[in-house]
Amino acid sequence: MTRQCQQLNLPDRTHTLFKWLAVVGGASFVLGLLFAPERAWSSFLLVNVGLLGMGLGALLFIAFQYVCGAHWAVAIRRVPEAMCGILPWAAAGILFTLVAGKSLYPWTTEHAVGMKGIILDYSFVVARAVIFLGLWLWLARAIVNRSRLQDRTANAALSASNKRLSAVFLVVFGLTFWMACFDWVMSLEPEWYSTMYGVYHFSGAFLGALAAMTILAVWLQHAGPLRDVLTHEHLHDLGKMLFGFSTFWMYIWFSEYMLIWYANFPEETGHFLRRQAGAWGPVFIANMCVTWLIPFFVLLPRPVKRSPGMLVKVSCLILVGRWLDLYLLIYPSTVGSESVTFGIWELGMAVGAPGLFMLIFVRRFRSAAPIPISDPMLEASLHHHQ
Repeated sequence: MTRQCQQLNLPDRTHTLFKWLAVVGGASFVLGLLFAPERAWSSFLLVNVGLLGMGLGALLFIAFQYVCGAHWAVAIRRVPEAMCGILPWAAAGILFTLVAGKSLYPWTTEHAVGMKGIILDYSFVVARAVIFLGLWLWLARAIVNRSRLQDRTANAALSASNKRLSAVFLVVFGLTFWMACFDWVMSLEPEWYSTMYGVYHFSGAFLGALAAMTILAVWLQHAGPLRDVLTHEHLHDLGKMLFGFSTFWMYIWFSEYMLIWYANFPEETGHFLRRQAGAWGPVFIANMCVTWLIPFFVLLPRPVKRSPGMLVKVSCLILVGRWLDLYLLIYPSTVGSESVTFGIWELGMAVGAPGLFMLIFVRRFRSAAPIPISDPMLEASLHHHQ
């Protein structure tokens, strides 16, 4: 099947806006290193963990579709494929933080004993990061490249190849992501631990990727490339996934909190007590409201899940919740829990991250056909539920 679609034509002023946002983010980081290094590194870690989760969440979405043999998302697959373009940048940011910003981690200067001392050996942590990031980048490149190669060759066997690679990625992700979360975020408080930490980060990363994917798909529908591709049926499925994974995030959040509250061990409860005390209390509550409570009730009616405008609004709210979630996980551990710290350094990098992300996304989306024109399941996706 041959199908022509309009390519993305981005106005110069929009592209300039993305550039300036990225410049503001970079300048905020550089100036922050001079005037408030602890806050600059904390925000830099937050941004890169968030962007890495966005790219990995997009790759997970692709892998799930291949492994399940789902056809509905084939027509919009170029959106998560282009989102994967952020992975090398975020990976470089994580490694840079571990090398140049290691002062964030108390265990780099305090010698731990026993098994914790082995696991939190600095060289071992950096080596694990290189291995994890290298595996994710290699698999992302292999899966996306095969999808795009299929456009030129019309070789149906490439779909089967990607199905196998996707299965490998899901196994690799499941074995490595939980350890990466322990290394890069949980070890900011080396005295605290939670066996649910990895799946909690997975739920937040995948939910954030779904929200970004929904916003981008609707934007591309209005911009032209997906105008005759994205239907209410596709939106309905994206809305159902947002609803489901928002609730899944809350389920994992509650499960972790309830078990720690019930056991009442001082070495565990301190993590939550620091995030509920004083001015952190409203932030703690706001995180639950914007990530789950409001999306849950808004997305309950069927018409809302089929409304582009409402889905975009809910998705924006979820992305704010994703930022708040990472802010709560990182800042009380690095900057301190005495007061909520938010200023020019945090704001600058918070607006710079989407600017950088959009610059990379647009470039990657333009580098291939807007839809997988030679995928054998494209026709079924275009006529989904019709």
